[in-house]
Amino acid sequence: MDLDYSPADEAFRAEVRDWLEANLPQTIREKVLNHKRPNRDDFASWHKLLGQKGWSAPAWPVECGGPGWTEVQRHIWDGECGRIGAPMVLPFGVSMVAPVLMKYGNEAQKRYYLPRILAGTDWWCQGYSEPGSGSDLASLRTRAVRVTDESGDHYVVNGQKTWTTLGQYADMMFCLVRTDPAAKKQEGISFLLIDMKTPGITVRPIITLDEDHEVNEVFFEDVKVPVANLVGEENRGWTYAKYLLGHERTGIARVGASKRELEFLKGVALKQKKHGKPLLHDPVFAARVASVEIELMALEVTVARVISSSDNGRGPGPEASMLKIKSTEIQQALTELMVDAIGPLAAPFDPAFLEGEHQHAAGGDDDAAPLAAYYFNFRKTSIYGGSNEIQKNIIAQMILGI
Repeated sequence: MDLDYSPADEAFRAEVRDWLEANLPQTIREKVLNHKRPNRDDFASWHKLLGQKGWSAPAWPVECGGPGWTEVQRHIWDGECGRIGAPMVLPFGVSMVAPVLMKYGNEAQKRYYLPRILAGTDWWCQGYSEPGSGSDLASLRTRAVRVTDESGDHYVVNGQKTWTTLGQYADMMFCLVRTDPAAKKQEGISFLLIDMKTPGITVRPIITLDEDHEVNEVFFEDVKVPVANLVGEENRGWTYAKYLLGHERTGIARVGASKRELEFLKGVALKQKKHGKPLLHDPVFAARVASVEIELMALEVTVARVISSSDNGRGPGPEASMLKIKSTEIQQALTELMVDAIGPLAAPFDPAFLEGEHQHAAGGDDDAAPLAAYYFNFRKTSIYGGSNEIQKNIIAQMILGI
């Protein structure tokens, strides 16, 4: 196993770095670096810029319109995007539903949806979690009944989804529905593509603790979905969902972004004083920072090992769960240390500054103002994508045989 970068990899890194420096809009970069909130237009315009370069879908093969990058190149790309402060390419279309379509979709679905995902024409959201069906996703109750009438062959969908990220902007949803209530709970689920403009769909905002409208409830009342929008076979949706979640977890490590946040933390701790000296020079605080940095270094090596295995033809397996657990613990530890370093200065809450409406924070400290909201927002990372407790169960079952 070779964990060193080749000269070709380093040349690729230089190309990526130069392009990002020249093309990432400064306004978007400043929002990410300063923990403000990119808006819909920021995400859409960045996707468009990447699409013009052919880099909007780093993991896609050439035959589907992607760059055909290796695992190592994608890792370098993620790291450089994290370093410079590029916003994430929203994963719902590019990294989540697209791989499912490539593997299980029919030719008509691939021809229609994949180019639109690549270009950012459609904004996608995920219809998985329901009230009472989050970590135990297979217990979902949203029902789809197949009907043939004068309007054609379609499913009639009734039920509710929750925690639907950015669903207020979505054109399309990939959705898990129960099509056979008599089957075992994992065996009676299907995977549907639903047009969010279909009559009978209601999207209601969920305002989170940081007063952000990021997630939503989505209600379905007699929503007609053409049978042509079924992906793969009826009642095999759980297989497709597991495949999708495997893709989601391998990109969740966010090593580059965490390294950037570690440097931000160190900068804050150097400016803050304790007994007249920089906080970062305090032995106790410095030890906490060093502990997180060591964990991050270990995570980076583990990601490299997983990439090496993937390039040798072996899928991520339970290692993806390990990456998910450790990366989210590191992300949360970094935000906790930021708030601890700033102290009471993080308490004032300035939504207008977070949304970019004001150039400077009302409290006078632009670094401190976003950190409490940032801290609270990152409490979710150990829950989404399959909670860390579920990931530990996966590791126990697949590695330890428990």
